[in-house]
Amino acid sequence: MASSTLVSASAETPPPPLPGGGAWSRLRRRPGFLIAAFVAVLMTAMAAVPQAFAGWFGAGDPRACDLIRSAQPPTAGHPFGFDVQGCDLYSTVVYGTRSSVVVAVLATAGMLAIAVVLGSLAGYYRGWADAVIGRVMDVFFGFPALVGMIVILQTLSVRNEVTVAAVLVLFGWPPLARVMRGSVLAVAGSEYVAAARGVGARTGRVLLRHVLPNSFGPVAVLTGLNIGLVISSESALTFLGVGLRTPAISWGVQLNTAQQYFTTAPHLLIFPSLFLSVTVLGFVLLGDALRDAFDPRTR
Repeated sequence: MASSTLVSASAETPPPPLPGGGAWSRLRRRPGFLIAAFVAVLMTAMAAVPQAFAGWFGAGDPRACDLIRSAQPPTAGHPFGFDVQGCDLYSTVVYGTRSSVVVAVLATAGMLAIAVVLGSLAGYYRGWADAVIGRVMDVFFGFPALVGMIVILQTLSVRNEVTVAAVLVLFGWPPLARVMRGSVLAVAGSEYVAAARGVGARTGRVLLRHVLPNSFGPVAVLTGLNIGLVISSESALTFLGVGLRTPAISWGVQLNTAQQYFTTAPHLLIFPSLFLSVTVLGFVLLGDALRDAFDPRTR
C-alpha cells in the first residue's frame, strides 16, 4: 500500500522545468543574439512583403526592365544598379529573399517533422525500431548528399520552391533525427517517466506529455542553425543550375547569371552575395546563441 502511494505521489509530481529555463533573460544580455535576431526578423519580413521594401531605394518592380540599362552600375535612385535584363537590381535582390526563405521554411519544417517522429520512435521503443531507423540514417549519412540532390533535381521537369525543399528534406533529416533520438533516450530513462508508466499511463500520453516536451529543446536549437544552412544549400544548387530556374527570382539565379559578367559588371555578383551572406550569417548566429543559452554545459 505504501509503495503504491509513493508511486502515485511521484506520478503527480510534475516533471522538471523544460530545458532552457531563464534562457530568454540570458539571451537579452547578448548583443550578438539581438543583432542576429534583428537580421532574421528583417529578412523574414522582407520575404513576406517584398513590395514594402523594394520601393525604399529602388524602382520597386523587379519586372520593370529596360534593356538600354543592361548591367549599368549603381546610379541615383538605383543603388544596386541594373541586371543584364535592365531590371532594377535592388528590387530583384529584395524579391529574391522570398524564394530563399520559403525554401528554408518548407525544408526545415519537413526535416523537423520527420526527425521528431522517427527520432522519438527510435529513442523510446528501441529494439527493432531503433535498429531499422538507425540503418536508414546510416545509409543517408554514407551517401554523398550533394550528388544525390543534383541527380534527383536534374530528373525533375518542374523545379520550384516545393520540389527543391522536398529534395533538401530527403537528404537533410538524419542529423536532426539522430539528435532527437539521443534526447529521447535520455528523457525516457528519467524517474518521472518511469513513475508515469508505473501508474498505467498509456504510451501516447507518456510520449506527448512527458517525453517530447522535455526532449525537444536540443532539436529546436539545431533547427535554428539549420535554416541558414538550407538557405545556402538552395542558393548553391540554383547556382549550379539544378535548383530554381528563371523566371523565378532567386539569389542563386542572380549569382548564376552574374558569374559571366563579374569582370565587366561586378555589382551583379556583389549585392546578391552580400544579402545571401548576411542572411545565412544572421540565422547561423541566431541558432548558435540559442544553443549556448539552452545548453547547461555553457552556463
